[in-house]
Amino acid sequence: MPSRAGVLAAGRPPPQAGTSPAPTISMKHALLKFLYFIYTRWLAIVQPISLGVRVLLIRDGKVLLVKHTYQDHWYLVGGGLKRHETLEEATRREAREEAGAELGALTLFGIYSNFPVGRNDNIAVFLCEDFTYTGEHDREIAAVQLFPMDALPDNIAPGNRRRVEDYLDNAKARNNFGHW
Repeated sequence: MPSRAGVLAAGRPPPQAGTSPAPTISMKHALLKFLYFIYTRWLAIVQPISLGVRVLLIRDGKVLLVKHTYQDHWYLVGGGLKRHETLEEATRREAREEAGAELGALTLFGIYSNFPVGRNDNIAVFLCEDFTYTGEHDREIAAVQLFPMDALPDNIAPGNRRRVEDYLDNAKARNNFGHW
């Protein structure tokens, strides 16, 4: 058994026999997650109503998803609008920034509302089945990947999973509005 000084120097007690050490995340990842947490709380105060976009990028039974550096889930490509930007412009910009994607024809898929942390977050979702992408992305994105729609990652964000399910269920596609 290590000495008390050895335990204090390590900053944590040694693992007990028969157990594995707890998984760790990098300090950079932890810091990004913390800053994102603070940012979302700040936005709830200064911008309680927001408008964002997401796009279902569908090809050959697969959907393009991105994973942010500061979140643990996979998401549809998208983000917030900038001042004097249309929904279409924001969708095309976000696709370029997050996935290196150039979009062809866009169709409005639906408009949804979400109420996280005291905010009223409204999301316009577009559908694009005509796109090219390089996978090049900005620093905000950790990974870009096409997933078969019948084998989505377990850690896809719930609202994003529902939009893919809506796409697969054409009956719902006639009435696309409601809660994210």
